[in-house]
Amino acid sequence: MTFLHAHWRRMVMVTLSIPLVIALALAALLTAWLHGWQLPIASGKQYLSIEKVGDAHFANAPAGVTFFLVIGNDSRPGVGGSRGDALHLISVNSTLHQATILDIPRDTMVQIPGHGRDKINAANAYGGPQLTAQTVSAMVGVNIPYVVATDFAGFTSLIDDMGGISINIPTAMHDSYSGADFSPGPAHLSGDQALRFSRDRHSFPTSDLVRTQNQGLLILATLAQLRAQNNSVAGEFKAVAALGRHTQLVGVSIADAYSLLRLGMSVDPAQVRNVLLPWDSANAPAASAGGLYADMKDDGVLQSH
Repeated sequence: MTFLHAHWRRMVMVTLSIPLVIALALAALLTAWLHGWQLPIASGKQYLSIEKVGDAHFANAPAGVTFFLVIGNDSRPGVGGSRGDALHLISVNSTLHQATILDIPRDTMVQIPGHGRDKINAANAYGGPQLTAQTVSAMVGVNIPYVVATDFAGFTSLIDDMGGISINIPTAMHDSYSGADFSPGPAHLSGDQALRFSRDRHSFPTSDLVRTQNQGLLILATLAQLRAQNNSVAGEFKAVAALGRHTQLVGVSIADAYSLLRLGMSVDPAQVRNVLLPWDSANAPAASAGGLYADMKDDGVLQSH
């Protein structure tokens, strides 16, 4: 009995200690990562970047509302300039667990600080994510702490790494310029197909306006899939590891990047409004945009638009 009792006790201790050792190891790795050590998981092909804007900080977001800008630039071999052709201002209310995506057409005419009046996508070519965020911030009247940016190759790799993306194609898309060739209805897209979907503007009478809204739909589909794939502690750690492998952090701590990841995945896509910026006849924000900005600014949620 004594031998069996001692053996059983050792087995229990080993069984209990395995999760503890794993937890301590993960804690040590995360602590090292937070203090700037280059871990094996923190390397790989860059899919996107997260960049802090000025002195903004996630922890200083007022009243539980955080604004951040998503930029898809057209940087690729043979094309210079890196224009911000996909622009989406996202507000998340962590108290209400609701969010808004403001889709900003790339040809919107605005004042770009230091460069006069131009298409808004030129801001990224002039001054990268920082100037683009300043331009959108001045237009809408909100503080934007962070910018999330990617290019063609990064976007394609990100979607492929997720195993593709499931989305409901809203209308027929047959465009030789972007290569989009889709029928309406549910579809599962590879990274290359998702890029074609997001670039198509020739299949629609209103061109870039529909394309910009479609990009917002793709953001919602990505959010839905990330939530489904990372709804456990193991899945969350996998998401953090992927964040470290494939994300360039510019002025951003991994703690803030992790907080942003958790913030994004805390919102049910059904609680997200995807809204197109209204235009006037000169391709500038319409007069009605002022009310939209105010509605979005107070709590990040649209109540009257």
